[in-house]
Amino acid sequence: MVQTTDYVATVFDGKSNPAKVTVTFTMALNAARKGHSATVILMVEAVELGVPCATAGMDVGTPFEPVEQLLHKYLELGGRVAICSSCMIHNGFTAEQMDPRFAIITAPEVIDLLMNAKGSLQIT
Repeated sequence: MVQTTDYVATVFDGKSNPAKVTVTFTMALNAARKGHSATVILMVEAVELGVPCATAGMDVGTPFEPVEQLLHKYLELGGRVAICSSCMIHNGFTAEQMDPRFAIITAPEVIDLLMNAKGSLQIT
């Protein structure tokens, strides 16, 4: 069973929409900085961000930090990243291709995370 967190963000876009990815990790990092446990769930096309180094070069510019830096800081503060298993398979990825720091979760676990969070943000 997945460990629930105070804050959960779901993101559906990947490299094709760096602004949404940037906002996702900016908010998650700020939740972690405020002392909240946090999880970002990669869904639909966002599962491509589960591949190691996938966020390299994603930078929408000032006032935001590049996604790679946001992710690094977020993980350093104990932030978690989870990957929707069904979305991963549907998009042609395997668990072996995903960053080993990230959890691969099922649909019921997505629901557990969302229903037990104190706050959530869905970026669609």
